[in-house]
Amino acid sequence: MCAVVLTLAYPMREYLAQRSQIAQLTEQERAQRTRVAALEEQRRRWEDPAYVKAQARQRLQYVMPGEVGYVVVNPEQVRKDAPAGKPTIVAPSGAGENAPWYSRLWGTVPAADSAK
Repeated sequence: MCAVVLTLAYPMREYLAQRSQIAQLTEQERAQRTRVAALEEQRRRWEDPAYVKAQARQRLQYVMPGEVGYVVVNPEQVRKDAPAGKPTIVAPSGAGENAPWYSRLWGTVPAADSAK
């Protein structure tokens, strides 16, 4: 009886491990299919010229010919010790991906200046 139990123990353990692995892989496949569907939807949006135009206006601060673009400066971003006539814009301390490209670029200037 012990020999039969020992003979079947290893294959049963392998069977259960494989079933668990199959369940994990099925869940991963479901997640990947969801991600692929979201990426295909995003690709379809980028094929629409109106969406591309809206994204360029929003992300890159583009304006159409004849329009005037304004950038509103947050008073917290203006350096306090700047001369009264000409305010200096300072990039936000947590300027990440959401900050405009010119804020991220300007944030590198003080870092380069202090490297002297």
